[in-house]
Order: sequence, then C-alpha cells, then structure tokens
Amino acid sequence: MSISVGDRRDRFRRLHERGLFIMPNAWDIGSARILASMGFEALATTSLGHAAALGKLDLTVTRDEMLDHVEALASAVDLPLNVDAQRCFADDPAGVADTVAEMAARGAAGCSIEDYDPAAGRIDPLEIAVERVAAAAEAAHRHGVVLTARAENHVYDLGDLDDTVQRLIAYRDAGADVVYAPRLSDADDIRRVVAATDAPANVLAVRNAPSVRELEEMGVRRVSTGGALARAAYGALAAAAAELEDAGTSTYIDAAMTGADLEKALGAVD
Repeated sequence: MSISVGDRRDRFRRLHERGLFIMPNAWDIGSARILASMGFEALATTSLGHAAALGKLDLTVTRDEMLDHVEALASAVDLPLNVDAQRCFADDPAGVADTVAEMAARGAAGCSIEDYDPAAGRIDPLEIAVERVAAAAEAAHRHGVVLTARAENHVYDLGDLDDTVQRLIAYRDAGADVVYAPRLSDADDIRRVVAATDAPANVLAVRNAPSVRELEEMGVRRVSTGGALARAAYGALAAAAAELEDAGTSTYIDAAMTGADLEKALGAVD
C-alpha cells in the first residue's frame, strides 16, 4: 500500500475532529475498491454483508474469518478501515482486548464493540458493558486505533432513549472515541445523543432519517450504512435474475456498471 497503516490511523482520527464524513460499509474486496474509487475518505466492514458474502447468516462468522476479512480489505485499499467487530468475539475483557489487538495487527484503523449478547438475547448489564468497553479502549489506544462503542437498544427494541444516552456517556467515560446508537432516526433523539455525549457520534443511514446535510447541522460527525449497501446489491441481483426468469428480458443491464467503469474502479489485478 502507498499509505502506511499508521498514516491511515492518523487520518481516521483527524476525520472525527472536523465536520461530518460518510463511511460506507464494504462487504468484500470488490465493493471496497469500488467505494474507494468514488472518493470516500474511509470505509467500514459490515458483519451482515461479510456473512452474506460467505453464504452465512449475520452473527455466525468466526473470529478467524473476521480477522482474515479485515486483513484482505485493509490490504486492498489505501483508506482507513473501521471494523464492525460485533462483541469482539469474546466473553471477557481480556478476550476483548486480544481481539482488538489482532484487528490492529491486520491493519484496522478503527473498530467497534457492541453491548448486545446474542447468546443471552439481552443487552449487557451496564457495569459489564463498561468493563468491556474499557478493555477495548485500552487496547485500541495502545495501537492508535479509534474505538466506537455501540448501544444496541434500538436494534433489538430492548431499551429506551434514556438508557441509550446513559450507556453512551458511560462508554465515552470508559475511553470510547466515538459513540453510536444504530437505528436512531428521529431528529430530536439524534440531537439529544449528540448534545448529551459531547463526543463524535456515528449515525446509521436509514430510510426516512434526516439527510446527511441535516445530520451535519445537528453535529453528527460520521454516517455509516451498515449492511444496507450489501442488501441493496443482493436485491439488485435477485431482481435482475427474477426479470430474466419471469419476463425473459434483460433491462436490468441498463442500471449496471459498464465493464470499463468496473475495470477502472477495481484497478489493475496482478
């Protein structure tokens, strides 16, 4: 790569110190290179998209598969890469720290940690969640990695905004650099998170949410797409195949990238 991992980490940290930037989530090397060619300043992985690319369901990818994915994408583009690391594939703080260190070793510029435990089907008790965030933050900062702490209440309908705000403040105080409550879409709720946490906030781009320009005016620093781009791509594939099967036509080609544009985006392949 022409830009070192250290330089990408420095760049990623600086991005959070100014206005809003968009960080789309890639799911494989091809999507990462296409997004990089479009001028975005940073990329993220997506657990859902990566799992789908492997023919798996979300939350079933292994730790080794995730780490190999990070290394592949970080090696494929010069942009800072933020990792959707779920629970950091560990049940205890020591394991969390070890996973963060491994992601850093594979080239990550940032990573996230979630407070939802799929095995228990619940949000972690606050004390446990804070301990895990603190371990992740210590390991992340030791390697120059930006840590995002996620409050998953609104993804699983397991808590209200008061609890979300309390958690994000506690995660910030435990060392998280960025706070994130996926699925928040109400403008007043987003404003409250931004004001209460006084930390760089990530917002997930969802249907009927405020526009990127409106989010910037609210003080949001980062917008990501989660698995939506991957689902959109797979949706286009399914719709095209259905047209071919049902109508026998191929008008879907009208919306496709040209071969020349695809080659330009992907670059030369040895």
